[in-house]
Amino acid sequence: MEASLQAAWEWWLFLWPHLVAWGVVAISVLASAHAILVKRDTRSTIGWVGLIWLSPVFGALAYFLRGVNRIRSRATLLRAGVTRAALANRAAIPGADRLAEAIGPDRAPLRSLATLVGRITDRPLLDGNRIEPLIGGDEAYPLMLEAIHAASRSIGLSTYIFDNDPTGRQFADALTAAAARGVEVRVLIDGIGSSYTIPSIVGVLAAKGVRVERFLPTSVPIYFPSANLRNHRKIMVVDGSIGFTGGLNIRDGCWLAHQPRHPVRDMHFRLRGPVVAHLLEVFTEDWAFAAEEQLAGPAWAPGLASAGMTLARGIRFGPDDPDIGRIKLVLVGALTAAQRSVRIMTPYFLPDDAICQALDVAAARGVQVDIVLPEQNNLALVGWASTALLWQVLGRGCNVWMSPPPFDHTKLMVVDAAWAMFGSGNWDDRSLRLNFEFNVETYDRDLAGRLDRQIADVIARSRRKTLAEVDARSLPVRLRDGIARLFSPYL
Repeated sequence: MEASLQAAWEWWLFLWPHLVAWGVVAISVLASAHAILVKRDTRSTIGWVGLIWLSPVFGALAYFLRGVNRIRSRATLLRAGVTRAALANRAAIPGADRLAEAIGPDRAPLRSLATLVGRITDRPLLDGNRIEPLIGGDEAYPLMLEAIHAASRSIGLSTYIFDNDPTGRQFADALTAAAARGVEVRVLIDGIGSSYTIPSIVGVLAAKGVRVERFLPTSVPIYFPSANLRNHRKIMVVDGSIGFTGGLNIRDGCWLAHQPRHPVRDMHFRLRGPVVAHLLEVFTEDWAFAAEEQLAGPAWAPGLASAGMTLARGIRFGPDDPDIGRIKLVLVGALTAAQRSVRIMTPYFLPDDAICQALDVAAARGVQVDIVLPEQNNLALVGWASTALLWQVLGRGCNVWMSPPPFDHTKLMVVDAAWAMFGSGNWDDRSLRLNFEFNVETYDRDLAGRLDRQIADVIARSRRKTLAEVDARSLPVRLRDGIARLFSPYL
């Protein structure tokens, strides 16, 4: 008996290392196969597969924690029953004659761009809109508060940051008053953005009886896999007929008349007309995702009446999209359509090689490409990483301008003073691939011309960044910037 047990033990001692080795191989094969089949970016796939095999077990564990996008499947499940807010809005879809009048003939560059964006987003371009640019919180906040005070049916507010400061509490009081008079109020704040001030405004709103939810609440590092999957959208829809969107968070720093300690310039937009349905659609989808409540009924019906002459379309994009490259295709399409000028304002400029090449090609074709970045970035690491890649656009004829303080958070793109796009998306990997964003494209020469002139005014007071200046950085600074750029997918 003892001999049998001894033999069995010796056999087990011989066998278990082989079982462990084969188990490690099986885990690595499964993780690698998943990455190869699911990941669409070749560099990302190579990186993950290399990590999986060079760091057995730990590489696979890291991949399943950080590399697997579980958000898309959950979002798809929760949004399966949400009715798209397009609502057969056929009366607002422009015909061929109207498109020719507003954009150009059938094969004109901007007509091709409109076709491209329509196919990418599966949304129609809508006519009959009025869009008003609002400079910072000084113009936007009073109009937003006015709309909340006048609301009679519903208010849907989604924002990345909603601070518990004087400005935030003013919004909280207005939302509380609206809910008290019977308006259906829903407030969605990002899980990380809600924690920028302590105590959070979430508790303040909840205590006042306002329905509020946090989008993917996270407690880093416990929920570190969700650290980049943020709801960065800024949307407010009142009574289904008045919309606000752009880059503006709700915080005192954006209301310059209050003389905040850390002032921030920004832009927001007030929208009226059928395109507000696109804002409402995205808000109701996000609310269903975060609160598992479907918003329906007369209170949440969009107003579809014509309010102006602007053609516009909402563009939702994020990690839950079936095509994650959606907004990149829009940007490349717009750069390809440009004939005379491209003007870009963004606080964070970390585009990938494909977008840099599209910018370079536009400049090489003779298009004047102006990129306006803040001289002093509020995130030093992002500023360093951005500087490390500027040679890619400066060496091909693009112009880079550094705008003076205060920090400019504006997100704006104008092509040929005829097409404009604004919203929450930055020119970095977080916005282009990892976060939930919302932009609006417009075809209106008066509006685009006004925005083009506004960027020109910023350029007039900005400092030009040259390739010689970038190349003249000291070795320690270039090394610092280069190391920062290694983290660009997560900045």
